[in-house]
Amino acid sequence: MSLALRNLLKDKTRLALSIGGIALAIMLILILDGFRAGMFRQITAYVDHSTGSIIVAQEGVNNLLGISSLLPLGAASTVKKAEGVADAVPILSQFVILDLHGKKQPAYMVGYSPARGGGPWRLAAGREPSSDREVVFDRVLAERHEIQLGSAVEILDKDFTVVGLSDGTASWMTSFFFVRKTAAEDLLLAPGATSFLLVTIEDGISPEVVRDRINRQSGVNASLKSDIAANDLKLFGRYFSAPIQLMSGIAFLVGTLVVGLVIYTATVERRREYGVLKAIGARNALLYRVVATQALIAALSGTIIGVGLAFAVSEWIMVVRPQFLIVFESFNAAQTILIGLSMALIAALFPARVLAELAPAEVFRK
Repeated sequence: MSLALRNLLKDKTRLALSIGGIALAIMLILILDGFRAGMFRQITAYVDHSTGSIIVAQEGVNNLLGISSLLPLGAASTVKKAEGVADAVPILSQFVILDLHGKKQPAYMVGYSPARGGGPWRLAAGREPSSDREVVFDRVLAERHEIQLGSAVEILDKDFTVVGLSDGTASWMTSFFFVRKTAAEDLLLAPGATSFLLVTIEDGISPEVVRDRINRQSGVNASLKSDIAANDLKLFGRYFSAPIQLMSGIAFLVGTLVVGLVIYTATVERRREYGVLKAIGARNALLYRVVATQALIAALSGTIIGVGLAFAVSEWIMVVRPQFLIVFESFNAAQTILIGLSMALIAALFPARVLAELAPAEVFRK
């Protein structure tokens, strides 16, 4: 331990470089993983907070955000008559393009009945709409476009007044806004249209049983909320998980290479010192432990600094760009330590070969 520490401290610039490389790698890996977790939480936010335990969509539709749904006329009353159904709340939703002060903004419109649920689950300010020309905007979307309570906005060529600001309804992909269902029908020129139903079941009845009963009806597809959320995650995860994992892998590789090359260079420069140790009987295993200890010291120091940087930078990102959500889950701590240790062990392989091939006689001849 003392030899490993002494070798590291002989060149503080290299030590700082190796610790910095690990710290940056850990920071990037944690932020990317937290971004992925936050993105997934945003994707399922509406489903997680909506009323009921079953979602009924058009036949063949098994997710909420990936495809449009239009239920057959009369589906709400038919579903509500199914045994075990306590209520079926109709929702009309659609992705639309808003024109906000001359800027185009994609957003997800939710038309709902305020008295029955399915709207914003948390209001930052104001109230829910009480007329067909009132709207609840996402708070982040409103701040980005300098919209306040009482502001007039245009939605699909119709004038609305902002009466509420919702919280937790933004993501880096899109934001939600909420109008009364009758207003959504008017905007989409679809009187009586319903995209999906939020079904509440009676006490003491299995959701799976009610789901299967509803699915006996034609033209509809009933799914548990948990299944809808899982399908949305699967759909979007297909496009976003691989790039994030690739970037995390690159960060891991770069951090490992930085530490490995620093310790490799230090080992090569001290070949004579290691040759003396081998000449007086030191085994390769002892020398391996020296370089492995150097790598571990650098990795653990870098990991601690990287965790601190990840928290600080994440907070800064969410302040500057509030549509991004970065979530550090409970398993991240153990995962981060494992990543740091893995970097150290792999980095130690670089100088290990130098030590294995080191012949004391050759060192002294030089």
